[in-house]
Amino acid sequence: GKKIYSCNEGNSANWDKAIKAVVASFKEGTKPYAARYVGSMVSDVHRTLLYGGIYLYPADNKSPLGKLRVLYEGFPMAFIIEQAGGSASCGLFKGKLQRLLDIVPTSIHEKCPVIIGCNRDVDLVLAEYKAQGLL
Repeated sequence: GKKIYSCNEGNSANWDKAIKAVVASFKEGTKPYAARYVGSMVSDVHRTLLYGGIYLYPADNKSPLGKLRVLYEGFPMAFIIEQAGGSASCGLFKGKLQRLLDIVPTSIHEKCPVIIGCNRDVDLVLAEYKAQGLL
């Protein structure tokens, strides 16, 4: 797929080191990733499905549990992405790397970070967490 990343970089000052590093790596090299962010999860994930790349809405210092709702934002998009052959993760969430669809919600409006897209790009994020020893 194409090399496209989609995230709200206005929140980048509050991201953890791994997310900052991987987004910076997307911008490097002779063929950096294209940045595309509509601000609507459905629109951004739809583009990711059509063309490839990654959609990130990571946890940050202001929202350590993330901002998107597990049951009606995270789960539906994660299911669609995985059925299309991609990956859906929360990144480092509650002290461990975890698959988004493995979360067991305890309340209807529970929130989580979202890192979804093609396997290549989601694996880069997970590898960055491991490389930085943030687990």
